[in-house]
Amino acid sequence: MFLYNLTLQQATGVVCATYGNFMGGKTQEIVVARGKVLDLLRPDDNGKLQTILSVEIFGAVRSLVQFRLTGSHKDYIVVGSDSGRIVILEYNKEKNIFEKVHQETFGKSGCRRIVPGQYLAVDPKGRAVMIGACEKQKLVYVLNRDNAARLTISSPLEAHKSHTIVYSISGVDCGFDNPVFAAIELDYSEADQDSTGLAANEAQKHLTFYELDLGLNHVARKWSEPIDNGANMLVTVPGGADGPSGILVCAENFVIYKNQGHPDVRAVIPRRADLPAERGVLIVSAATHKQKSMFFFLLQTEYGDIFKVTLEHDNDQVSELKIKYFDTIPVTAAMCVLKSGFLFAASEFGNHALYQFQGIGDDADVESSSASLMETEEGFQPVFFQPRGLKNLVKIDDIESLMPIMDTKVVNLFEEETPQIFALCGRGPRSSLRILRPGLAVTEMAVSQLPGIPSAVWTVKKSVNDEFDAYIVVSFANATLVLSIGETVEEVSDSGFLDTTPSLAVSLLAEDSLMQVHPNGIRHIRADSRINEWKTPGKKTIVKVGCNRLQVVIALSGGELIYFEMDMTGQLMEVEKREMSGDVACLDIAPVPEGRQRSRFLAVGSYDSTIRILSLDPDDCMQILSVQAVSSPPESLLLLEVQASIGGEDGADHPASVFLNAGLQNGVLLRTEVDMVTGQLSDTRTRFLGLRAPKLFSALVRGRRAMLCLSSRPWLGYIHQGHFLLTPLSYETLEYAASFSSDQCAEGVVAVAGDALRVFTIERLGETFNETVMPLRYTPRKFILHPKHKSLIIIESDQGAFTAEEREAAKKECLEAAGLGENGNMEIEQQNGDEEEKEDPLPDEQYGYPKAESKKWASCIRVLDPKSGETTCILALQDNEAAFSICSVNFHDKEHGTLVAIGTAKDLEFWPKKNCSGGFIHLYKFVDDGKSLELLHKTPVDGVPLALCQFQGRLLVGIGQVLRIYDLGKRKLLRKCENKLFPNTIVSIHTYGDRIYVGDIQESFHYTKYRRDENQLYIFADDCVPRWLTSSLHIDFDTMAGADKFGNVYLVRLPQDVSEEIEDDPTGGKIKWEQGKLNGAPNKVEEIIQFHVGDVVTSLQKASLIPGGGECLIYGTVMGSIGALLPFISREDVDFFSHLEMHLRQEHPPLCGRDHMAYRSAYFPVKDVIDGDLCEQFPTLPPDLQRKIADELDRTPGEILKKLEDIRNKII
Repeated sequence: MFLYNLTLQQATGVVCATYGNFMGGKTQEIVVARGKVLDLLRPDDNGKLQTILSVEIFGAVRSLVQFRLTGSHKDYIVVGSDSGRIVILEYNKEKNIFEKVHQETFGKSGCRRIVPGQYLAVDPKGRAVMIGACEKQKLVYVLNRDNAARLTISSPLEAHKSHTIVYSISGVDCGFDNPVFAAIELDYSEADQDSTGLAANEAQKHLTFYELDLGLNHVARKWSEPIDNGANMLVTVPGGADGPSGILVCAENFVIYKNQGHPDVRAVIPRRADLPAERGVLIVSAATHKQKSMFFFLLQTEYGDIFKVTLEHDNDQVSELKIKYFDTIPVTAAMCVLKSGFLFAASEFGNHALYQFQGIGDDADVESSSASLMETEEGFQPVFFQPRGLKNLVKIDDIESLMPIMDTKVVNLFEEETPQIFALCGRGPRSSLRILRPGLAVTEMAVSQLPGIPSAVWTVKKSVNDEFDAYIVVSFANATLVLSIGETVEEVSDSGFLDTTPSLAVSLLAEDSLMQVHPNGIRHIRADSRINEWKTPGKKTIVKVGCNRLQVVIALSGGELIYFEMDMTGQLMEVEKREMSGDVACLDIAPVPEGRQRSRFLAVGSYDSTIRILSLDPDDCMQILSVQAVSSPPESLLLLEVQASIGGEDGADHPASVFLNAGLQNGVLLRTEVDMVTGQLSDTRTRFLGLRAPKLFSALVRGRRAMLCLSSRPWLGYIHQGHFLLTPLSYETLEYAASFSSDQCAEGVVAVAGDALRVFTIERLGETFNETVMPLRYTPRKFILHPKHKSLIIIESDQGAFTAEEREAAKKECLEAAGLGENGNMEIEQQNGDEEEKEDPLPDEQYGYPKAESKKWASCIRVLDPKSGETTCILALQDNEAAFSICSVNFHDKEHGTLVAIGTAKDLEFWPKKNCSGGFIHLYKFVDDGKSLELLHKTPVDGVPLALCQFQGRLLVGIGQVLRIYDLGKRKLLRKCENKLFPNTIVSIHTYGDRIYVGDIQESFHYTKYRRDENQLYIFADDCVPRWLTSSLHIDFDTMAGADKFGNVYLVRLPQDVSEEIEDDPTGGKIKWEQGKLNGAPNKVEEIIQFHVGDVVTSLQKASLIPGGGECLIYGTVMGSIGALLPFISREDVDFFSHLEMHLRQEHPPLCGRDHMAYRSAYFPVKDVIDGDLCEQFPTLPPDLQRKIADELDRTPGEILKKLEDIRNKII
């Protein structure tokens, strides 16, 4: 078996981010690392964040930093990854790619303790960069430029110190003196020698300055001083002419300003009033804003509060450090303050956001200062504050993020064409259930009812140079309605269009004249309102029409084509006729190329299932150039010109070419390339779109021509980052569409469906899924589907949280403490108008839950109806219980029907060691039509039940090392049988027939058989590799798929002969008496598939995402990505793709210096999986390299692209 791996949705979480002028213009861009992907983002004019470039680097990005050489106008990016190399990238705007400027190897690959890559710091003047490891090693590279102004990099200079743990490093701004780097270090050499543990308790963190002497070209430890043991982060303070230089040390509860030869300036970080006294406050992310005359820092705490830190200084003497409360937003992994007044917040979990500054915190607010620092017996006097709504920031864009995906199910609950992916995401108060549908998100701008059922719609401008459309023309069965577009859209009758007849086409011709084609003729409305009419000869009517700016072709009933062309005086002149063999089904003319008089090609589709290309050149006018036979009569044709591009935003070099798109009556879309010279058709690709014949329309998306296909659902075909993508739109069925542009909506689509006219715009391009979000209360753990009632049952639990009742009481108390009784509160809100009243003043999503001690749990069980999105029942668990496992079960005793079993733990704590005061299995039955649950009984057990599964009318439970079978009793569950021989902790159970597949937390799968006659459970096979399971899936009788916590996905299979032997064993003696080696099972499973995804996989599902597509393995990961593994059907495909993968590995190595083969084999050698993410980089290669690889494979680049498109279409 061979699988093809393809990432469907890129990771959405952000590990680290940096910002700068990477394009070399005035604007600032943001580079974010999402695990193994680097993205370049830029806020557009509307304040929406757009992805300009996304590139898979096949390695783990651990740190990012930008730098600029003095006097240059462009920033470079330094990447610290797991490749054991330092890589410097530059963004190339012409080709829209990251180019590797330097790659220097310094150590082994992989994330290791002493190999640098974890920390990066750069000298603020861009002269040197330091790359550090968690322990021991730090290297400094000197950066410079040569005569041709190219960036140069020196050999590494060592700043190693053994037996030292590094917590953070940062550059110190000392103007143009020698570059200095600061580090927080902890020396553990004594703690290593001392077995009593006293030295470890007394170990002290130090702040160390390293100076790079540019003259002597070496690094020396310049200064070291003990600092708080809670110190975790350093922030560079501007120096030279801009500020006092030095460093801000962020420690637990304090921010301290330090510099060599300068006394410490210390201030306490204000704490929330409701924070338990034993909890400290740590800073988790920081951003600096620097202008000519001032600078300030924004520091965010682990609770989400942002503080503005300012320094009162006189030259390089700092007199006061002030920390003022700024605003509260969800906890971030990184913050970027852009010069344009935006704050990009890359959230640690959940959606990211783009905020705009409304103020920079100059108003009075809670402030602590080094001047007012009070020391008491207990330590320093804390400063308290109460969080409030946003005052200085306003959110302008929300960037969807699925991180972390906790569990997924792929099912078609809504009876749509394609199944939906239900994913549990997020953590704490920002948790959600997201329903993902393949397709682009659509924003509906307007819907208006029309007087009848419309058949078609067009938009026209009054002049070629107009920015916006002037008219929307709607055709009905016996009339035409003309709407003018202004402040409002209203009907007009003086447009010159004939309104007593249906229309077949309306368009703008050259010289600003309008044309309307109706069944009895052509009406040509000149710019000065003169009207020319051309009438059809005899009893014939016009059935089809195709036109561009200068040419019009009509087809009359009976199959006669008449070709008109605009002459120099602006008249439409009849040029040529041609009789076709039968009626014409559809026709289209290519747009007029730049600088030409006419377009050369006319495409005609006939009912005899052929498409012909005819010439419109005066020399061979209306002669057939080529014929293409198709599988079914064509319904609609569209000739789409792809402009020539040299690099450009889509990052692909190709000459101008014309594609013929045909929608056939059997629902297939056909794409063929038309040779610009001969008109020959080549390179045909087909794709089934839906049950209705696709109608094709040209639309504008991001200033480029794109194609709308309206089948049983609408699709959009467009070019994105060099790939042609054909993606469904998440919208209802449409009949007819046209692109639309007005001052409210620059790039929209107007369409008709039923008796309504709809205007919508298409949101972010390049996305595979769009999502519907339903908020949850706590971190979701697992969920199940009730197949009959189509409802979801979700278990949620959070550690260190208060229950809802306790939170409400605390909130009430703190409002009363603030001197606002219930009445006082209401009066204030009444003055602000009525809307404010409904808004929660402090929404939990933004402020997080108040923190409790770590052994306190809050947990609930929710029944949710996904159709309406409402929660029909929510049960909170009492007595500090937390739910961890769930399954539905039908017992032999059919009295209660389907029951829900839920495994819970009471008083669970993980540290100093994992223990709990007991576990329970709750049984719930459904009441009121499955809308809510009622407790039947709960059974105490001696551990945490982490796995439950139905088995032959009973319940299988995994509690620690024990696998038990329970049956239903009146007051509680009754034990029937157990097996205590599992190595550690059972985390998953699957069953099939009388086989039970048990997943152990660190020992992979155990195949178990239940012998009913003896009522015994026997383990007959296990794995020989220890695997820390994070998720598992049953594939077939002998095969299991699993994923481990190091980011691998693997499949194991029981050998055929062993499997048969076990099934054919009549006495059961074989299993009973056979002994394995070293307490293992007698038989071992074989690993048949192995692949390193590079991200912890939390859920595996077997599903087909397209109608009629093959089944594939869908996986969801902690970083919020969704991928698929598709089994190959033919051997030749395997050969083709494995060769393509091999050539790409050689010719196009990954960007950050990791070897692709080594990355995919990070823990175990990759086995029988071809990496589609690497193959999909083929279109982004330079054309000569594409040809080189294609020649080696005996193919053309076009054929390779077709293969890639085909296999992608099999998945989604």
